[in-house]
Amino acid sequence: MGKRKVLFRAAALALAAVMTFSWGPSKFVKADSVDSDQYLALGADLSSKEKQTVLELLGVSNTSDYTLITVTNKEEHDYLGDYLSSKVIGSRALSSVTVKKTDGGSGVNVTTENITYCTEGMYKNALVTAGIKDAEVKVAGPFKISGTAALVGVMKSYEQMTGKKIPEKSKDAATDELITTGEVSESIGKEDAEKLIADVKQKVAEDNLKTPAEIGEAIDESAKDLEINLSDADRQKIQELMDKISDLNLNVDQLKEQAKDIYNKLNDSGFFEKVKSWFSGFVDTIKGIFS
Repeated sequence: MGKRKVLFRAAALALAAVMTFSWGPSKFVKADSVDSDQYLALGADLSSKEKQTVLELLGVSNTSDYTLITVTNKEEHDYLGDYLSSKVIGSRALSSVTVKKTDGGSGVNVTTENITYCTEGMYKNALVTAGIKDAEVKVAGPFKISGTAALVGVMKSYEQMTGKKIPEKSKDAATDELITTGEVSESIGKEDAEKLIADVKQKVAEDNLKTPAEIGEAIDESAKDLEINLSDADRQKIQELMDKISDLNLNVDQLKEQAKDIYNKLNDSGFFEKVKSWFSGFVDTIKGIFS
């Protein structure tokens, strides 16, 4: 896959903060802290003033209440290098996040501050693909940034929190998903991009779709159901992403449980689409009677 657009720099850097690549052995030992279910991942290149800004935005008054993690620019380049050029990734690690473990079944919940490109839904979709469960995530930048690199920090925190390594193919698919959703949103809008990716992903997981033809049909069906016109280029990006996702064996019930808001929107869309279709058919029937 070729290098991605500069537009996704901040988004990619935030994503890096959430889902770092390889961090040592396949098993992790939880770090000792006041609360091992609260993690704070800070960009290594924040100035003192910038650090204070992100801490305020993240609602962190006492860093000793968190297990502290640092995300370096090298980690961002290592993980995002397949999707973004070095120039786009930049030379400073700035994206910062807090990750808190929540009760089972509570889902993944994301809020953002100073993030201008990646939406909460984009993060949520990608994190669920990576296997993140039951977590409250907050992403912040010291000033307006797109937020892609934050993903590295979230995933790095989650691995240490749970003591389990996230599979590399899951990290790669999640990174790809965040960036692909951002690119497709340029053409169809952010909310439609979130819903479309989630809907296709559900079909791929639920029906165990594997072949390019099956996945392509699912993309076309979802786009039609959601009344979205896809360009050939965007359709191809989604196809390539879903080829990766099809290899993850995602659990459909878990997808819906962990990203309730997005799948509730899909259910609403499907309901109103059926009502509209029924009403249209009813009107046609009445016309036929009177004609």
